Amino acid sequence: MKLILTTAVDKLGIPGDIVDVRPGYGRNFLLPQNRAIAWSRGAEKQIEGIKRARDAREIRGIDHAAEIRTQLEGLTVTVKARSGASGTLFGAITHSALAQAVKTAGGPAIDKRSIEVVKPIKTLGTHTISIKLHDAVTAHIPVEVVAA
Repeated sequence: MKLILTTAVDKLGIPGDIVDVRPGYGRNFLLPQNRAIAWSRGAEKQIEGIKRARDAREIRGIDHAAEIRTQLEGLTVTVKARSGASGTLFGAITHSALAQAVKTAGGPAIDKRSIEVVKPIKTLGTHTISIKLHDAVTAHIPVEVVAA
């Protein structure tokens, strides 16, 4: 089954790539989650628009990723969450909440899928998250979780 990726998919490709996948994977995972569109000659013309949008958002090499890493590591990121008396949160801090907190702290807009958390954040205090900016560049940011 030929598809055109609209978002990055691990071990498959980046937006705008034409990929050939098994029918079940395409029909049951990629298409319902809007990670790909069906390939056709008309849809192939949309690839240029997808690639232009990707180039506008994409980190432009290792040097650019290193600049963003220094900017991110200089931030003070704070996330407010509801917690119990013992300091345990009612749930965990989500990747989208972390991405929003980075943006609120004055950082660039980060894709929530590039955020890596070793173990779920379920307590108050300082935790370290990793943001993969490039294959060779990862930023490690301290995140302070405070009671709301």
